[in-house]
Amino acid sequence: MSRLATFLIIAWLLWGCSEAETPTALPPVLPEASVSADAYVAGGHSTDSDSRIIVAADPWCPHNCIAGAAQEGYMVDIAREALAASGYTLDYRNLSWARALRMTRQGQFHAVVGAFRTDAPDFVFPEVAQGRASISLFTHPDNKWVYNGIASLEDQTLLTINGYSYTAELDSYIATNQDNPDRIAILSGPRPFNRSLGLLARQRTDVFVADDYVMAWSIRNDPGLKRPRRAGQVGETLSYVAFSPALKNSTDLARILSEGTQKLIDNGRVNAILESYGLPSVQEQH
Repeated sequence: MSRLATFLIIAWLLWGCSEAETPTALPPVLPEASVSADAYVAGGHSTDSDSRIIVAADPWCPHNCIAGAAQEGYMVDIAREALAASGYTLDYRNLSWARALRMTRQGQFHAVVGAFRTDAPDFVFPEVAQGRASISLFTHPDNKWVYNGIASLEDQTLLTINGYSYTAELDSYIATNQDNPDRIAILSGPRPFNRSLGLLARQRTDVFVADDYVMAWSIRNDPGLKRPRRAGQVGETLSYVAFSPALKNSTDLARILSEGTQKLIDNGRVNAILESYGLPSVQEQH
């Protein structure tokens, strides 16, 4: 199947709290109540030899959702089935994205799920993507600002989430202006998406950058969330389960996942997974 087909596998998604706090530029990452990856390794789940593949991320539904939920996310489902065909089991865990990247980079987890190539260019990526993201900018419903290129952000305070990558162009703007609190605010800690929407609803920030599909899913499944206004799209990018650069079997695992994902595309199983989330099948996009 052509690479174009791979790009189309997730071009199907619909359009579109804990108490919030005012973000500041470069705040510290809040401590999390989660099981340490060291405990997995110490408990016998070696990240470089065992058939158990430990994958981590913060919830980013429908791409990857809450670990242990009835639906853990279509990317988790695809990866789990693709790896199972070669005898591996997938153990999915939740923690902040910044911490998931850091611990996986150190080899404490095998992989992260929901990664863009710009998130972690040093990671080992499969050739075939497991998902796709559409990155847009959102404002309070009363805000009439419209995104018209990166320069149009200069008179706005842009709210971002610690450790997230968005697009190469937007990442560069954030890095350049991260020390300017009038332009960039970075939110850390638990439940950053819902907290960000709370800040936006109370007009404590001007613009929030988020994935269209995550926004649509959140509004659909939580009627209590105040619907923001979409002010324009920044870009689209493929999303992957990406493996640790510190583990010797990462290249093999990325190949196995890529081949397994392609088989699931070819035999129609990807369609069934998408449909289980109420999402259109691949064929419906043609």
